[in-house]
Amino acid sequence: MSTKLQEAQEHYKVAEKCMKTSFLRWKPDYDSAADEYSQAAQCYRIARDLKNSKECHMKASECYKNNRSLFHAAKALESAMIVSKEFSTPQEVYEMATESASLYQQHGSGDSGANVLDKAGKILEENAPELAFKLFQQAADVSSSESSQHQGSEYISKSSRILVRLERYDEAVDSIRREIGFHQEAGNMGALGRLTVAIVLVQLARGDPVAAEKAYKEWGNNCESSEMHTIEQLLQAFDEEDREMAKKALTCPFIRSMDVEYARLAAAIPLPEAMEPIMKAGVRENAAPSYVSPTSCVTDRFEVEIEESPYEQVTYKKRQPERAPEPQDDDDEELC
Repeated sequence: MSTKLQEAQEHYKVAEKCMKTSFLRWKPDYDSAADEYSQAAQCYRIARDLKNSKECHMKASECYKNNRSLFHAAKALESAMIVSKEFSTPQEVYEMATESASLYQQHGSGDSGANVLDKAGKILEENAPELAFKLFQQAADVSSSESSQHQGSEYISKSSRILVRLERYDEAVDSIRREIGFHQEAGNMGALGRLTVAIVLVQLARGDPVAAEKAYKEWGNNCESSEMHTIEQLLQAFDEEDREMAKKALTCPFIRSMDVEYARLAAAIPLPEAMEPIMKAGVRENAAPSYVSPTSCVTDRFEVEIEESPYEQVTYKKRQPERAPEPQDDDDEELC
């Protein structure tokens, strides 16, 4: 048995002893027990016994809460979350993070609460993105309450990218709008251009070019020349149903340089269907003859003859132009 493991067990025994009551001590010594649990957790972590380390951190947090040391209780929960990230379930990590953030806020350390939510979101981003985006949104809420709009915009940006990856485009649009609001409150107008391109791409992925055009009209005045050119070319292509123009706009270098989620989204947007060419009028084979009314017998250029037979047959003969009367000779006039 390693030295650190023996030391951890000794601290654990002392902590358990501090939690017991006796005839002369009616209340557990939470302060001493919390310190001993914390030291035992550190020794277990060094000895690579992470499960016992997590258990000691959790017990230390409970002792600190009973002693009304909310900051230390939140810190112990944060430590338990970090040491157990490899074997705890995503739901357990989520619950530890939210409880720790709540304790930080109760103590008045909102920035620390947003930070622990961000750490948990990074842990769950790959395996449980549904919980991760919730953590990032909560972190943005905490930062906004602390008047830290710049930090809040970073948290909500992570949430937007996860929603795009999950193809939850309706929620992604709301998240990007909220991200734009954070930048507007912080006075960071330079970031609005790229976000305008992002929301146009998401609206096109939803199959709503009209909403994409409205978004461009709302925030397009914050775009740079390259951003405006890309959006206008893209909207024109979808308006004219020009497949090749849309493909060219979606593969431009500017969109490829965006965040990975938006670059992949651009490659997945369904291109507009090309319009089919109009068929020229021509003669149809084996077509039935045109209907001619039996009462119509004379036309400008054709005469119609109707023959009596079991079946009415209509034949057309070309009408001969009327000849002018021939002039008479003078000899004939004299004879007359």
